[in-house]
Amino acid sequence: MLSKAEVISLCRGEHGNPFAVLGLHAGAKGRLWLRSLQPGAESVSVIDADSGQVLVELTQRKIEALGEASGFFEASILGRNIPFNYRLRIAWPNNVQEIDDPYRFSTVLGELDVWLLAEGSHLRPYERLGAHLREIDGVQGTAFAVWAPDAQRVSIVGDFNSWDGRRHPMRLRRECGVWELFMPGVGEGACYKFEVRTLDGHVLTQKADPYGFAAELRPATASIVSPLPQITSRSTVAAVSKLSKPVSIYEVHLGSWRRADDGGFPSWQRLTETLIPYVVDLGFTHLELLPISEHPFDGSWGYQPLGIYAPTARFGSPQGFCDFVTACHTAGIEVIVDWVPAHFPTDEHGLSNFDGRPLYEHADPREGKHQDWGTLIYNFGRREVFNYLVGNALFWIEHYGVDGLRVDAVASMLYRDYSRPHGEWIPNIYGGRENIEAVHFLRRMNETLAQECPHAATFAEESTAWPAVTRPSSMGGLGFHYKWNMGWMHDILDYMAHEPIYRRYHHNQLTFGLLYAFTENFVLPLSHDEVVHGKGSLIGKMPGDYGQKFANLRLLYGFMWGHPGKKLLFMGGEFGQWSEWNDSASLDWVLLDFPQHEGVRRLVRDLNRLYRNTPALHEIDFDATGFEWISPNDADNSVIAFIRRGFNRSRMILCVCNFTPVVRHNYRIGAPGPGLYRERINTDSEFYGGSNVGNEYGKVDAEQVPAHGHEWSIAMTIPPLAAVFLEWEQ
Repeated sequence: MLSKAEVISLCRGEHGNPFAVLGLHAGAKGRLWLRSLQPGAESVSVIDADSGQVLVELTQRKIEALGEASGFFEASILGRNIPFNYRLRIAWPNNVQEIDDPYRFSTVLGELDVWLLAEGSHLRPYERLGAHLREIDGVQGTAFAVWAPDAQRVSIVGDFNSWDGRRHPMRLRRECGVWELFMPGVGEGACYKFEVRTLDGHVLTQKADPYGFAAELRPATASIVSPLPQITSRSTVAAVSKLSKPVSIYEVHLGSWRRADDGGFPSWQRLTETLIPYVVDLGFTHLELLPISEHPFDGSWGYQPLGIYAPTARFGSPQGFCDFVTACHTAGIEVIVDWVPAHFPTDEHGLSNFDGRPLYEHADPREGKHQDWGTLIYNFGRREVFNYLVGNALFWIEHYGVDGLRVDAVASMLYRDYSRPHGEWIPNIYGGRENIEAVHFLRRMNETLAQECPHAATFAEESTAWPAVTRPSSMGGLGFHYKWNMGWMHDILDYMAHEPIYRRYHHNQLTFGLLYAFTENFVLPLSHDEVVHGKGSLIGKMPGDYGQKFANLRLLYGFMWGHPGKKLLFMGGEFGQWSEWNDSASLDWVLLDFPQHEGVRRLVRDLNRLYRNTPALHEIDFDATGFEWISPNDADNSVIAFIRRGFNRSRMILCVCNFTPVVRHNYRIGAPGPGLYRERINTDSEFYGGSNVGNEYGKVDAEQVPAHGHEWSIAMTIPPLAAVFLEWEQ
């Protein structure tokens, strides 16, 4: 019989090695003993799994310290001296249950997995950790595994065991600090968590699975057993080969793009039927989704995720998201998801103090907590955490077929003193402010994706002058494919907010970006961050009367689509959403009934189509050979003109922008050569809601009159507050 002390330890949920005592074990004189912990059960019998014969009814131990019903059952198996397959028949107060005993099965993790996890070198740790539907010895069930090296005891709890942490304590694989247990009969859809008892004996709030593939809809917080999505095959064209391709991104917060009819969140099926055709019609090449990983607080927009391996339940099942991505690809749209490795929230059911001590985060708040957001910072120097995040990047690309990751808040990762006053941050080992561990992590993440998923692209939201963000790590860079051009975005929005009469004094804000435009592979973002928290909408930033606001917005878009760099526009901007973005309500779709708003939408659609179909506007975005200033310095008239070229040097687009409400007649602009210059886009067209000022028949002939360093020039009419794209027809 098991010692009294061990029985008490088991029944109180304090035993750290349940496999040493539960299940079948050899006793004195070669006899087999079977022990089972079933708190609340009235009786437990042992059944031969092959014959169905009831072999013995176990005896419930009565120990004074535990009361009359301890829930611990044991007995010797007469006539048996070697292990055999058995089942347990459990009589509960209201029903009888027959189960396979979890404690008769061998280990879940193989030896190679154990050592790879211990080293933090398992390329795909999510294939072993978390909850996985398995068949072991012909029995269907779920294999659970969780990393919690400093725990005294970890149990799996769920709707299959009344959330009772005493019933299914797990086995510790000490080599890697992982607890594991195979649960027969637990299938897809089961809700579960981990109950952790710390070294000091404190039982923590039950923890959701860090590797869970699905989760309950908030405010519920349990993980859900879900199959690992099938690996999705995608294009074999390397991301670096796509740098010359058009990239025009529609950024979307799914919860507020268009609400469901009942005011709730739309389903993946509804989004497939509505969002995808809308994006296709507007001519965008990419759809970027604000974070879709599971997160507890709607108001974080997903930027405070806790279940980074689970698509949020707000829009449906993981399979629903799989189908949505597939539908995007079928429609010719690539999918980017916002990815947040910079921080995580402090909710008790999440990663915070996961096993009673800081595990995923730093222990010292000077390097482990963000001052701005009150969130925790991953300990990138810990190999298991490093592996957790790199594996997650690979997971979204491989298993959901996502085409790219936009990495949030990169600047906060790169600097140890990010948003911290003097004395409240810890220097690196060399005494500097750079976060060496985070740099190593970002490089390794990008290298891993380049090796395993070369078609996938990564985008850095990085707002500082950190060098070589989009250069390979072999050249000292971080290895991203693209970087958001935050400097350009701030400059142009500040410039556009000025009344046109004062813009002459801020002309450098239009041109300064070209001084560094080719130092990185830039995306020009007009993102969600610029239309929230009191900043107003894009059209709300524009000066002037009602008509001038729309003219300025159309001009902004014209300048942006002509400027070197890939494009990104947040939802609502494409039709001039008037109010500031509200994450809990739909966009104001009724505005499309008004001509000016519909005109902006038409312009964005036509800009995208011209951009996609005109190599000069996208092929050479990241090299000065694709750009030439014609007239950068006419501050008095607030007019600029430049040329965009592609690989075919003879095909080019001349972009002319007038940032005042004054029509410029016979304005002479240098031209690269003789021939006809035909309007391809005029943002002042009446089709877009403009005043319809332009050039006769939409074309201008070059004259052999020197201007701006060219032998040839054109004398054109430049509409007020407008951008004009002219194609050279030789």
